[in-house]
Amino acid sequence: MTILPSLLAADLGNLEREILRCADAGADELHIDVMDAHFVPNLSFGPDFVGLATRVAPALPRNVHLMMQHPHRYVEAFAKAGATTIQIHAEADCDVSATLRAIRALGCRAGLVLNPRTPPAPALERLDLVDEVLCMTVFPGFGGQRFMTEPMDTLRALRAVAPDLRLMVDGGVGRDTLPVAAAAGADAFVAGTSLFRAADMAAEIALFRRLGAAAPEAVPLPEL
Repeated sequence: MTILPSLLAADLGNLEREILRCADAGADELHIDVMDAHFVPNLSFGPDFVGLATRVAPALPRNVHLMMQHPHRYVEAFAKAGATTIQIHAEADCDVSATLRAIRALGCRAGLVLNPRTPPAPALERLDLVDEVLCMTVFPGFGGQRFMTEPMDTLRALRAVAPDLRLMVDGGVGRDTLPVAAAAGADAFVAGTSLFRAADMAAEIALFRRLGAAAPEAVPLPEL
């Protein structure tokens, strides 16, 4: 079970402290949402933020999610800033396959993101080009939204044909929803509000791992 705190929910006035808090709490990776105000109606972060995370906590991998209309124009800048993984959307306005290849050529892991109502086909067609698939469980753009169950079908479809692929969820992930996603096949979880507002982030991350590991046996899948 891989747990990734989302920097979007951090105290942005104290980013260095927040990044170190994630590292000290035992997070597996740091998730950094990049929004261009075109692909989604919000604006956040850039390569300099990735560079900050690289300098402050070099051992904590940087999982960079490009919510951008034209991600192919920026992957090199984020790779140079220290991104470990770069994720792009299947719905982006670019040659998605070529951009995934470019990400790998830059020495980064390549991730493909599916919006909540995007079918699994774009990922199934590119399994040889991706190191992970992120299934959004909210519509991207803002933190603090409620978890959607519709993407559970996509998770199950992907897990059935790619048993070793890392499958990630992002959006409304917490104690109640993480087991649902884990039962559907997810093994990596981006969590913002539920981790950064926890009284003890380390204890919450440890709890998330236990809930995820137990979920396939303990949690029935919801009716979809």
